[in-house]
Order: sequence, then structure tokens, then C-alpha cells
Amino acid sequence: MTAPAAPKKPVNYANAWAETRELLRGHRASLTLGFAIMIVNRVVGFVLPYTSKVLIDDVIGKHRAELLVPLALAAGGATVVQAATSFALSQVVSIAGQRAITDLRRRVQARVLRLPVSFFDSTQSGILIQRVMSDAEGVRNLVGTGIVQLIGSIFTATIALGVLFWLNWRLTTSTLAVLALFGGVLAYAFKKLRPVFRDRSKIYAEVSGRLGQALGGARVVKVYTAEKREEAVFTRGVNRLFRNIASTITGTSAVTAFGTLFVGIIGVLMTVIGGRDVLAGRMTPGDWVMYVFFIALVTVPVMQLASIGTQITEAFAGLDRIRDIMQTPTEDAGDAARSPLAGLDGDIAFDHVWFEYREGIPVLKDINFVAKEGTTTALVGPSGSGKSTLISLIMAFARPLRGRILVAGHDLQSVRLRDYRRLLGVVLQDNFLFDGTIAENIAFSRPGASIDDVRAAAKVAHCDEFISQFPDGYDTVVGERGVKLSGGQRQRVAIARAILADPKVLILDEATSSLDSEAEEQIREGLLALRRGRTTFVIAHRLSTITSADQILVLDGGSIVERGTHAELLARGGRYRQLYDKQYRIERDQFVNPGEDFTPEPAVVETAARPVRATRL
Repeated sequence: MTAPAAPKKPVNYANAWAETRELLRGHRASLTLGFAIMIVNRVVGFVLPYTSKVLIDDVIGKHRAELLVPLALAAGGATVVQAATSFALSQVVSIAGQRAITDLRRRVQARVLRLPVSFFDSTQSGILIQRVMSDAEGVRNLVGTGIVQLIGSIFTATIALGVLFWLNWRLTTSTLAVLALFGGVLAYAFKKLRPVFRDRSKIYAEVSGRLGQALGGARVVKVYTAEKREEAVFTRGVNRLFRNIASTITGTSAVTAFGTLFVGIIGVLMTVIGGRDVLAGRMTPGDWVMYVFFIALVTVPVMQLASIGTQITEAFAGLDRIRDIMQTPTEDAGDAARSPLAGLDGDIAFDHVWFEYREGIPVLKDINFVAKEGTTTALVGPSGSGKSTLISLIMAFARPLRGRILVAGHDLQSVRLRDYRRLLGVVLQDNFLFDGTIAENIAFSRPGASIDDVRAAAKVAHCDEFISQFPDGYDTVVGERGVKLSGGQRQRVAIARAILADPKVLILDEATSSLDSEAEEQIREGLLALRRGRTTFVIAHRLSTITSADQILVLDGGSIVERGTHAELLARGGRYRQLYDKQYRIERDQFVNPGEDFTPEPAVVETAARPVRATRL
């Protein structure tokens, strides 16, 4: 299903102009040189029309053969200068434009990655890619050839118009009336076409975003035989894109046709009025030929002005969208005023923390607990109880509505985000791997780590045993999102990545829930090694895996309803006991034949899972 179209947002030209000023200021040296080269190029462009007048009136009309060589040299020299300046202009201005595009893409990408997680939750990745890659492309019409051509066209048209009035003011007045009419047609046409051009980037972003989702979720699409449905969604999207492009083609073709018509009208005027003036002696034949050249020097720039104006309008629309991104507050916006965090040697505490995603609907309510340094705190509760939200607050993906999160006695709000995040390590239920080698994915948490460090972390996480079986070993490419590895293998690579980071705070967000018992047993030792000596937070899927936790927090409805150790909570017979007994019944029904006796072995699990207090890795 496609979402209903959002109301169109008008271009904020103040925003766009502010971004344009920064671009122009940053590339003013290249632009200044480009303008100088452009003026030389346009001035020498007047030489050929003038030599044609002298050729006809003086050389041919008055038989002054001695002027042929100077005229030829002038025309040839002007052509050489035009060629050289055109090449220089492309090298100076076009390359400056591409450099500006590259710089802008880099700035926007850097800004996007610093935006809060909530921004990514509400914005399609296709739209963000469009902002970084396509919207920045329009900059070349401002810093590159576009604005130079615009000013060059105005410069050429102004001088040529003055010459035309000097040659024949009556013919020029008639020609200007036709050009004014043509300008009105262009203004109307591009007023209609600009919104269509603006919509194209939005449609393209939506279609490419949905396509990316379908390709990324290819397995889900196949399992639910949704190929036809996705084909229908994509077809609707590309048909919208086709209709948009077809509209612009029709519009620009109509403008081109009208341009041809108006050029023809000007040709008729020149033939009738200019021809009579030549016969009457008010113009020489050379004047008339020169007039033809200069009419082109006016008409072509006018048509270029309309085209360049549209391109610049589109560039402004893209810059306005980019400005929105650049003005969106980043999650580390206040870091400059915050205190540095040299290390984390202390407890993590929640002090009367409240949080809500939507106003008036709290997700966490008055949360209070202390996670002692080097201990394991487990979070259990039904779906929607607030476990993942609490973990998001620990990772500083969100900020409390009320209350404080204390890190080694410091309010997390007052700590530099980058300093704090450097101390975190995380293993998720569905860990993301990049389309690179196994070694690159493990080393992602610590750039510059040696291959020996990578191998050491992999051995602790029990990765080395399956990596060594691949022909390419640590250079094996895992594919997009790690699809070439099994679920257990991806999980162990993620554990190795966290081990290599050597975090002081470890977050295990249902790190084994997607694995079968055999795979879970394989990675359990890796998790044990990872937990040693670290302050660990665990969201538990199987309650038997957290029996060794130093404290278990039972959440329900956004509140902590129980807390204690596994044994204490079972003895209390409250909410935790209900969850434990329910899971016990499910496991019995799934894995035991009817009538068989089923007795869980928490003691064995507890012994295996208990972290050893030892020196940090």
C-alpha cells in the first residue's frame, strides 16, 4: 500500500538563498575567474558578426581587397580565443561546480548520520539518499556553469540589443515586441513546469525507497508470495514517474515549438522591414547581415535565460530541502557545552525517569534502579512493556521526558555523547553486517585494529572455527546485511565486533532469541566472555538464560513491577513467576511428548551463564 500524497510544500526561497550564499562564498575565487573568462569569451563573440559587415560593405561593396587578410586574421584569432576560453571556462567553472557538489554531498551525509534515531524512524531511506545524491546535483547550476551562463547571457543580450537599436531601431522595436510575447509564453510554461520538475525528485525518492525495501526484504516477499503485490506497487510508482516525465517532455517540446515559431516570425520581420530599409538606403547589406547575427545573440540568450532560470529554480528547490536537513538539530548539538567523560568507572542509575513517544502517552513511568559497575541487569516483561525503550535511553538514542540517567554520577544530559558512546558495545537480536569481509565487519567497532586483534576477538566469540572453513577465511565477503552467513554465524561475528570494541557498558538486546538451542549454546561462551567485568544490560527472551543476573527488573505497562534475583523472584510468586511458568509450559508443549515428565534445569543453565568476575579483556 502506498501512503496518501502529502500536501506539497512550497519552496522556502529564503532558506535556499541562505544555502546559496554559503556556496557562492566558498567558491568565490573560481567564480570570479570564471566570470572574467566568460566576459572575454562573450566579447570576442562579437568579432565575427562585425567582420561579416566589413566583408560585405567594404571588401565586396568597395572592392577593398587589402582588408581580407586582416579580417581573416581577426576572425581566426577570435575563434581561437573563443575555443581557449570555452575550454578554460569548463575547467574552472564546471570542475568547481562538481567540487561544490562533492563538498555538499559530504556535508549533508555527515549531517544526516548525526541526526537522532527518531528522524530515521520517520523518514524513508530512499528520500535521504535523494537528498544526499540528487538534490546536491543542482548546485552545478549555481556554482558551476548555470549562474555563469545566466550572467553571460544577460551580458551578451544587453550589448547585442544596444547594437540592434543602433543598426535599426524600428526593426528592433518590432522584434522586441515578439520576444516579449515569447518571454510571456516561457514564463507561463515554466510556471506550470516547475512544480512538475519538483515532484519528480520526490516521486523518484519514493519509488527507489520502496524498491530498496523490497530488495532488502526479498526473503519475506518470497515467503508470502508477494512478488505480484510488490510488482504492482512498483508499477504504480514508475507509472507516476513516467507521467511526470511525459508531462515535462510535452511541456519542453511545446516551448521548443513556440521558440521555433517566434524565430520564424522574427525572420519574417527581418525580411520585410529589413529588406525595405536596405532598399531605401537606411541599412547597408552588411548592416542587415550583421543584424541577423546580433538577433541570434539576443534570441539565443533569451531562450537560455528561460532554461537556466528553470534549472536554478530546481537548484533552489533542492537546496531548500537540503537546508531543512542542515537545520534539523543533531543529537550531539550541545556537545560543545558538555563535560568530557574520560572514562566510566561507576554505576549507571535511572532516577525517576519518564518517557513518551506521543504526548500524553507515557511509555516509561517513574523508572528507578541502579546498575552497579561490573554487574548484569536483566530486563524482562511482555511485549510493549518498555524494555526496548529503556535500552534506547541507555544508548542515548532518546532523552528522558523527566528524570535523570546518571553515568558514574554524571547526568547523561551533561556528558558528551561521543565520549559516552565510545564506551558502549551492543549485540542485537538482528545484527547489521555491512557488505564487506568478515574481518572488516569485526573491525568496524575499532578502526585500525590489526588482523591479529581481529582474530583474537573472533576466537573468544568462537567465530574462528567456522571462518577457518571458508576458502577466503577472514576475507570472505558476507553479502548485504550478512546474508551469506547463517543466523548463528552473524550473531557470533557481532559478538566478536563487540569484544574488539572492549566496551565498559554492554547491551544484549535479545541477542539469542532468533537462534535455536544448538546455535545458542555455541555462542553462549562468547557472550560469557563478553560480559566479564562489564556493566551489562540484557533483554531476555528465554528466562533460563538470565538466572545468573545480579538483578532482574520486571517491566509491565512501562513500570518496574518487580525486581530481584532469579531465585528471589521465583520465591515471591509474582509477575516474574507467571512469566517463567508460562514459558515453562510452552517449552514443555513444544519439546516433550504428551505424558512425558519435563523438568527444566535452571541450575545447569545458571552455572553456564554466570559471568566470571575477571580482569576486563
